[in-house]
Amino acid sequence: MTGAPTRPVHDPARAALLELVGEILDLEHLEVDLFRGRSPRKATQRVFGGQVAGQALVAAGRTVARDRPVHSLHGYFVRPGRPATPIVYRVHRIRDGRSFTTRRVDALQHGETIFTMSASFHGDEPGLAHQETMPAAPPPESLPTPREAFLLAGRDTPRNILPFDLRRVGEDGWRAGTDPARTTQVWLRAADDLGDDPLLHACLLTYASDLTLLSGVTYAHRLEAFGADDGRVAMASLDHAIWFHRPFRVDDWLLFDQDSPTAGGGRGLARGHFFDRDGRHVASAVQEGLVRVRPQ
Repeated sequence: MTGAPTRPVHDPARAALLELVGEILDLEHLEVDLFRGRSPRKATQRVFGGQVAGQALVAAGRTVARDRPVHSLHGYFVRPGRPATPIVYRVHRIRDGRSFTTRRVDALQHGETIFTMSASFHGDEPGLAHQETMPAAPPPESLPTPREAFLLAGRDTPRNILPFDLRRVGEDGWRAGTDPARTTQVWLRAADDLGDDPLLHACLLTYASDLTLLSGVTYAHRLEAFGADDGRVAMASLDHAIWFHRPFRVDDWLLFDQDSPTAGGGRGLARGHFFDRDGRHVASAVQEGLVRVRPQ
């Protein structure tokens, strides 16, 4: 299925998306290779990791030629960010080569690093091509919206409306596979048209990749980090990596197929693959996080 995404006439997440895009992308240019960003105006205890990674990618991308899109990023979450405090992003120009451009970005609050990221940019060129086959999944239109899913589960709908339409596949968001680890699937799509800037779509995919990925660790044990078991499970991202394989749009449906191959020592590893509706493998993500389960 291709073409412009079909959107509901009245979508309350649109305003949230526009605010998010504005807050993430509207970095203030302070000096050469120095930018300042702010957090969306909502009450949270710490800055969402996907936001920091997305803003860091924006800062890096603003120092790179537009004909070299990002192909990978690797980030480490060092300290929790404070939502009320602006974040300063310092870009280090590691290398400008004939084929690749490399940047490192440090995110700072009160002089301390809260996040550090390396990103590589590469222009398209001919070469070998193959990919994973897109796994089977029901179409997103057949799945309940986030609000419908919460109501079906007998829970109150979330107060904060996500700027993405996320639709889980399967009962309780997981499906049993042949491997002992559970596999989770989520269809996601930005709530409104984002235009044609590839950097914007990469930044919003970076943001979205942090919404559900680490939950695969708890789903493997049938614990829900952000639902009924919320009081028992504490999680925090430690590091995050994304590889961008092919051009894509975040304002059209993407299937995020995720699993958790291992967990131990208070940490869990999660990985995921993004496919568009034509079955193209457009991006991959891997994340390790701190996962602590309080005794009942």
